[in-house]
Amino acid sequence: MKNGFMPALKPPKKDYTRKNTNFLKPLFLNHFGTLTDPRIDRSKKHLLIDIIAIAILAVISGADGWVGIETYGQAKYEWLSEFLDLPNGIPSHDTFSRVFARLNPEEFQQGFLNWVNSITKKLGVKVIAIDGKTLKQSYDRNQKQKALHIVSAWSDSHQLVLGQHKVKEKSNEITAIPQLLEMLSIEGSIITIDAMGCQKDITSLIINKKADYILALKANQKTLYEEVKTWFDLAMKSDFVGKDYSYYQEIESGHNRIEKREVWT
Repeated sequence: MKNGFMPALKPPKKDYTRKNTNFLKPLFLNHFGTLTDPRIDRSKKHLLIDIIAIAILAVISGADGWVGIETYGQAKYEWLSEFLDLPNGIPSHDTFSRVFARLNPEEFQQGFLNWVNSITKKLGVKVIAIDGKTLKQSYDRNQKQKALHIVSAWSDSHQLVLGQHKVKEKSNEITAIPQLLEMLSIEGSIITIDAMGCQKDITSLIINKKADYILALKANQKTLYEEVKTWFDLAMKSDFVGKDYSYYQEIESGHNRIEKREVWT
């Protein structure tokens, strides 16, 4: 204090690059804590939950291999040590490779899906697109292995894959879609699927899981297609008089053209 004036006390600088990470370890334990550890006791230099957590965080951050996962762990060691035990530091890339090669894939998938479902609820995902894709370069001529076909659930608004299910070789998307939906928490969401998903079993499952659906309908479903087309033709001719409906219009310009989209439901 000098001449009756007291200098203002400067508050300590806050590190805005760090957030409270105390919730992260319980989060991983809740969903991966029951995984069966495939290692024998004398080879457990690193905790299984630490290995799982580092690998998931690394892949989310862009790591595309075991070396990349180890590199991520080394670079983020100080931050990771805030919520992981890391009794012997960051595992080597060989350790990550060996452990994941021996993990029970069904156990890991269930834990991962439970984790994704918890994120889905917090984010409030409303529209989930179901789509099938053939993975490039998955065909192996020497092993006589057909290209791998996967059905995925995708949230476009969050740019997030919510789940995937492999289509078996002697099957198709019609059987894989219900299996994928069974794995997901979809209550309150709108499920969109192309014409392949226009099946009673699929729509019944969606309704039973308390979700709604928008499905593509093609002329190969002749009776249903004609019924829906006739209903809309007659309704539009009468300007929807006496019918409960909604309408949406969108106009966009681009690629040297103007697109006008109209939707009646």
